Amino acid sequence: MLNDLSLDKQVYIVTGYTDLRRSIDRLAMIIKAQLQLDPYSTALFLFCGRRCDRIKELLWEGDEFLLL
Repeated sequence: MLNDLSLDKQVYIVTGYTDLRRSIDRLAMIIKAQLQLDPYSTALFLFCGRRCDRIKELLWEGDEFLLL
């Protein structure tokens, strides 16, 4: 179920490029290791590909991850 994506959420941009073929588990590991944050928080995490023309978003919905 898609929650309200209002502007009161924190948004984190992961610096550098990320292989966008990575799974949800691998992206969550990047959040823990590189940002030292909890991937299960209500924040929105943005990952940029090498060409910088694509992004991947990861959001915890309370019971599952939403990958955009």
